[in-house]
Amino acid sequence: MGMWVFGYGSLIWKAGFHFDERVVGFIKGYRRVFHQGSTDHRGTPKFPGRTVTLEPAEGEYLEVREKQYDKKAYLDLFTDPMATTPAVSGVMVYIASANKQLNSNYLGPASLEDIAKQIIQAEGPSGPNRDYLFQLEKALLELGCEDKHVIDLANTVRRILSEEDSASK
Repeated sequence: MGMWVFGYGSLIWKAGFHFDERVVGFIKGYRRVFHQGSTDHRGTPKFPGRTVTLEPAEGEYLEVREKQYDKKAYLDLFTDPMATTPAVSGVMVYIASANKQLNSNYLGPASLEDIAKQIIQAEGPSGPNRDYLFQLEKALLELGCEDKHVIDLANTVRRILSEEDSASK
């Protein structure tokens, strides 16, 4: 019996486990957002990093490692935007809910600038938070997925880093 897992963050470029098959696709009704705090991989309790989770968004596509994600959903995976039948049904997806009682690391929405500054500052055992963002951007673009939120955030981080570098010279 096989199990399908939908990766929308670092699972795209760094699964960390053996898999027999990989299918590029999307789920309907959700969008990727940098609302989940990372105090164990891309930040610390003092300076939490930000990682992606999914939030409901009509019309948009898209147990140790994912322990800070408090919810699991089983959704349909599509490979063709025009398809009415999913390529795979019942794909497991880890989601960080906005319920602070269940998910103490949920950071929630913030301005692009504030999220970028937090990402620049945060670093954890898995490395700098900015590496997570840049690796996600690269992996998505290699798959032909242009996620505006990820691209805009990566460009904002690059701009701030460039400004900081220019100011220090």
